Amino acid sequence: MSLEYLDNGSPDGCIARGFHGAGATAVGAAKTLAATDSGGIFMLDTAAGSVVTLPTPAAGMKFRFVVSTAVTSNSHIIGGSAGEFLLGCLQMGIDTSATSEMQALNGTTHLTVTMNGSTTGGLIGTVIDFEGISATQWLVNGLVVGSGTLATPATT
Repeated sequence: MSLEYLDNGSPDGCIARGFHGAGATAVGAAKTLAATDSGGIFMLDTAAGSVVTLPTPAAGMKFRFVVSTAVTSNSHIIGGSAGEFLLGCLQMGIDTSATSEMQALNGTTHLTVTMNGSTTGGLIGTVIDFEGISATQWLVNGLVVGSGTLATPATT
């Protein structure tokens, strides 16, 4: 599989048809993404939790996830297959205070982001970006809103 790269070296930038302005897609209870979904925004929109399966990463592939409905049972889960690891960091904050902390994803054992609706996040306002950096790693960056005593949403 290969992705097409666009040169944005022009001071005017570039426009990719179908890549921008496509709106957001509701995930529902479960959604399996394909490489052709790259560039999309996906809403975690189910109080009973949403499970998203990522495609095999490729350099330049990008997905954005936004919690539009706080999870109240089960979890919002984002991840791929065994051997596809998460690298990066998530800034976590408590929804009712100025408390925050950073959670690291080590790139060698973390496979999913699992948000339980409280200590590991999953509340409205959460935004997480996944970008493929190799055939086995996703670069993950985001702001996660939780409550209570914060804990890492990175799971193995």
